[in-house]
Amino acid sequence: MKALFDKYGIVIDDEKLDLFDKYYRLLVSYNEKFNLTAITEKEEVYVKHFIDSIIGCGKLKQGKLIDIGSGGGFPAIPLKIMRPDIDVTLLEATGKKCEFLNTVISELNLKNIKVINNRAEELAFNINHRESYDYCSARAVARLNILCEYCLPFVKTGGTFISYKGDAEEELNEGLSAIKTLGGKVEEVNNYTLNGAKRALIYIKKVKNTESKYPRANGKIRKKPL
Repeated sequence: MKALFDKYGIVIDDEKLDLFDKYYRLLVSYNEKFNLTAITEKEEVYVKHFIDSIIGCGKLKQGKLIDIGSGGGFPAIPLKIMRPDIDVTLLEATGKKCEFLNTVISELNLKNIKVINNRAEELAFNINHRESYDYCSARAVARLNILCEYCLPFVKTGGTFISYKGDAEEELNEGLSAIKTLGGKVEEVNNYTLNGAKRALIYIKKVKNTESKYPRANGKIRKKPL
């Protein structure tokens, strides 16, 4: 599988390759029971989940990252494999998926990484988590105007929310009002392709504190996006 990483300019050693192999085998083993991914063919998992998750890992500095709606662990676990210096929190609302994530952490012997079984709109009001992270990541959770309200309250001023998207131009334009309201500013959009599919990493800088009334309840966030 090293050739796949080489193809996308990602330098990786044998130890990390072994961790990705263990992760893949766990993902496939648990997938039927926990419904973690529709993609199970090995090369597709490596490209569409693993490589997509780590394509921008070189931009991250050492710090604390929270991943919202972690599901099968993307992008946070691949990021942790590549960047063991980053302290990672995985936030997932579904108990069974949390069980899987904890199994992966244990089997891969990952350090400074933990799983929290909760909802973003609840945990965001916890003083130990609100505006406490250098980075927040989210992938395949919701449209950007909705996602910002879940994610930006966790990011400290000067930190960055990283949104993993497909062809992102429409969502980005749609989300500009929410980004501004929640204290963010679009810093960079990194467009790339994976096996011909358009992908984008949207980097949103936190430039001011998020008002204490956000995030709203889940129903309001989805029914009336900012």
